[in-house]
Amino acid sequence: MSVSNHELVLTRLIDAPPDRVYQAWVDPEMIKEWFCPRPWRVTHAETDVRPGGATYLIMKGPEGQEFPNRGVYLEVMPGKKLVFTDAYTSAWQPSGKAFMTVILDFDNEDGKTRYTARVRHWNDADYQSHLQMGFH
Repeated sequence: MSVSNHELVLTRLIDAPPDRVYQAWVDPEMIKEWFCPRPWRVTHAETDVRPGGATYLIMKGPEGQEFPNRGVYLEVMPGKKLVFTDAYTSAWQPSGKAFMTVILDFDNEDGKTRYTARVRHWNDADYQSHLQMGFH
């Protein structure tokens, strides 16, 4: 599960075609349905899915705490691959505190999706924090 250099990796075979699994990552309404483990939820989602386009999510906790998450898409291959980072916000503005870069692959395997998520962190503290959040 853990790879060198602060990388977390998750691979699953999902009983849905790659285009549909990819869509769950880029459609704001679909993101709200699945992105956070309950009792957390996404209350706001925006996506401008293109290299350099911004993504913005607000996650809300059970006690009302809110965590805004801004990022920028680095690579977009519809139905195949999605790469984004929180190192930038919108229009290539540095975020001030980078946490991760995410690389998602959606590979067709007999009509199902071999989904692989690679999340690279800048340091061990962020890596450990993501593990404790329940990455897997």
